[in-house]
Amino acid sequence: MNRALYSSLWWLAMPVVLGRLWWRGRKEPGYRAHWDERFSLGGPMASERPTIIVHAVSVGETRASEPLVDALLLAYPECRILLTHMTPTGRATGRDLFAHHGERVVQAYLPYDTGWMTARFLRRHRPRTVILMETEVWPNLIHACTRQGVPIVLANARLSERSLKRGRKAGAVMLEAARSFTLVAAQTDADAARIASLGAPNVVVTGSVKFDIVPPPSALEKGAWLRTRIDGAARRPVFLCASTREGEEALILEAWRQNRDKPQHALLLLVPRHPQRFDDVAKLVETSGLTLARRSQLDGDNAAAIDTDVLLGDSMGEMFAYYAACDCAYIGGSLLPLGGQNLIEACALGKPVLVGEHTFNFLDATIDAVVDGAALRVPNADALVAEAARLLHDDAARAAMGARALAFAGRHRGATLRTVELVQRLFG
Repeated sequence: MNRALYSSLWWLAMPVVLGRLWWRGRKEPGYRAHWDERFSLGGPMASERPTIIVHAVSVGETRASEPLVDALLLAYPECRILLTHMTPTGRATGRDLFAHHGERVVQAYLPYDTGWMTARFLRRHRPRTVILMETEVWPNLIHACTRQGVPIVLANARLSERSLKRGRKAGAVMLEAARSFTLVAAQTDADAARIASLGAPNVVVTGSVKFDIVPPPSALEKGAWLRTRIDGAARRPVFLCASTREGEEALILEAWRQNRDKPQHALLLLVPRHPQRFDDVAKLVETSGLTLARRSQLDGDNAAAIDTDVLLGDSMGEMFAYYAACDCAYIGGSLLPLGGQNLIEACALGKPVLVGEHTFNFLDATIDAVVDGAALRVPNADALVAEAARLLHDDAARAAMGARALAFAGRHRGATLRTVELVQRLFG
C-alpha cells in the first residue's frame, strides 16, 4: 500500500469514522466535543511563541509524556507545548497533568491523517518539531513534516514483533514513514532493532520515560485517604487489579469468589481500563454474588469504612492513588491475549506485581521485572488469585518483593534526560 491509497482509504472510511465517533459519544460525550479540531477547522490559534507539538493519543501515552513535557518546558523557556490527542480521556488526563503550566501547554485533537488536514494543521502552528509518543506513526503527518522541513521525533518508541509484522504488511506507506523520522528514541535494544528494520535512519536507545514519572503528592495523599476508608478499625488486605480489559473481570471475580485461601475480609480493588465499561463491570460484580462499592460514590466527608467484597475504581486520573492504597497489584490485559499494560507505575511505588502470560505490548520491561524478582507471571485467573492470597498472607515475602520492585524502577531512570539531549542536538 502506498500513501495515495492510504489517503483514499481514509476518505472512504470517513463516514464510518464519524458514525463511530457519534456512537461512542453516547456514553462518553467528550467524543462529540471539539469535533472541528479533528478536521483542522478549529482549536488553538497560532502563537508568537515557538511551538513544540507532542502527540499523545490517549491516557497511557499522555501520562508517559509528563516527564518529557516538563523537561522540554524547562529546556526551552521560550516555547509552548501543543499537546495533541485522539481520545477525550487522553485530553482530560493532559488537562489534569499540565493545567499548572497555564498557557505554556495547550491542547487539541490531532486532525485525521488525510493529508491536507494535517498539512494545514502544521502550517497554522509552524512547530519547531513534532514529537510522537511510543507507537504513533501517522504517514501523512510525517510526510507533511518532511515537506515543511519540520523535524519529527518518535519518542519513548516501542514496537512489538506483532506490530512489526503488521507494519511490513502495510508496505510502502509504513516504510516511507519510518525512513522520514529525524530521530527515534527507542525504549529497548529490541525495539530499536525492529524499528531500524523498517528503515528508520537514526535510532537511539534511551530507555522508557515512564520510569521517570514521579507520583504527585496529591495522588499519594488520596491513596492514603482511600486506604483509611478501606481499613476502618483494622487493617484490611487489598488486592488491586489495574487496567483490566473486557473478559478478564469475569475470570477474576469467579476466581476471587472461589478462593478459600485469601485472607478473611480481603478487598478486591477492581479498576477497568476503559471508563465506558464501568457500569458493565459493576453489573458483573453484582451478578457474581459479591458486594460492591464504587469509588465515585465515596464521600470525602464520610469516614465510614468500606464494608464490601469489591471496590470498583470508577474514576479517572487516580491510578497512582489506587497503587498507593493496595498491597499487591495485577496489571491488566495480560490474562487474555491483549498484550498487557505498563507495570512501571506499580513498581515505582514498591508494590509486588503479578502479570499474566500475554505481555507482548510491554515485553522487555515485563521480562526484566520478572528476572529482577519485582514481578511474577501467572498462567490463569485461579493462579493469579492464589499468588495474591499468598502475598497478602506473607508480610515478609510481600515486603521483599516490593523492595525489589522499587529497586527495579530506580535502576531504569534517566530516559527523559537522554531524550531531551537528543532533541537539543536537532535544534543545534
